[in-house]
Amino acid sequence: MPKSLYKSAGIIAGICILILTLGVSIVLGQTKISFAGAVDSFFHYDESSNEHIIVQTTRVPRAFIAAAIGASLAIAGAVMQALTRNPMASPGILGVNAGAACFVVAAVTVFSVSSMTHLMLFAFAGAAIASAAVYVLGSLGQDGLTPLKIVLAGAAMTALFSSFTQGMLVINEKGLEEVLFWLTGSVAGRSMEMLRLAVPYMVVCWVGAFILARHINVLMMGEDTAKGLGQRTAVVKILCGIVFVVLAGSSVAVAGPIGFIGLVVPHIARYFAGNDFRWMVPYCALIGAVLLLLADIAARFIIMPEELPVGVMTAVIGTPFFIYIARKGFAK
Repeated sequence: MPKSLYKSAGIIAGICILILTLGVSIVLGQTKISFAGAVDSFFHYDESSNEHIIVQTTRVPRAFIAAAIGASLAIAGAVMQALTRNPMASPGILGVNAGAACFVVAAVTVFSVSSMTHLMLFAFAGAAIASAAVYVLGSLGQDGLTPLKIVLAGAAMTALFSSFTQGMLVINEKGLEEVLFWLTGSVAGRSMEMLRLAVPYMVVCWVGAFILARHINVLMMGEDTAKGLGQRTAVVKILCGIVFVVLAGSSVAVAGPIGFIGLVVPHIARYFAGNDFRWMVPYCALIGAVLLLLADIAARFIIMPEELPVGVMTAVIGTPFFIYIARKGFAK
């Protein structure tokens, strides 16, 4: 059987697993709801039913937001790893999430911005500035951009933006109360309206990543080879940069800086899809959505009746993986 058929079967299986995970996310929690009750809330919504209200106003938005953000962060991480040829690149590791979060906190605490549309614009600006700064810092020196230098530059920018964020929150205690839970990364308490505002940006970038996949495959052969084949590498890099900045920025604006999804998922997807980016994009989207949904489900039960922010769960999963990749990469 051709490999493409195996990969197609994997995508179909991934879609089925995603649908099942969405269903599990909707019915599980502090208030247990049956599958029949959840389905009934879609077709025969009853405003007097506590179960129907929980499903439609809390569980469904939470599940779909987790899936959309998981897919977005995973694709952003895959694009960053391909663009930098660095297996440790991700929005969290290279400071993109920290930059977006810093600008969102500034919008809330300094400028008193509450509009979700405006917060996303601030997040995009922060993500773009952080990305540009990391690229410039990582490119300094005679040997140019290297995996170690870009990781160090990302760590430096993460520390810098985190310091700015903490400084603003110390000065503005009211702002601290408003954004503290958001800063840990969480999909709880988010409304469907927030997803409606963010998802057009996400979908455009999902499609954009898939359209760019063929060009990314060429770019991964090496910049000299890509230029020799007639590729306009600067244009491809700029478009890739826009994709991961918008995906990371919209995700941070909705759920805060959720880490490690963009680091872990591309490696898992590569195991199933290989290095062809045309397969990597859909695999990353499906695996990222499922992984963040599972992390969110687990976060509800660790310290019941309280909930952990999903960002804590992804850190528990991702930190050992980061250490493994770092040891493997720099031991060479």
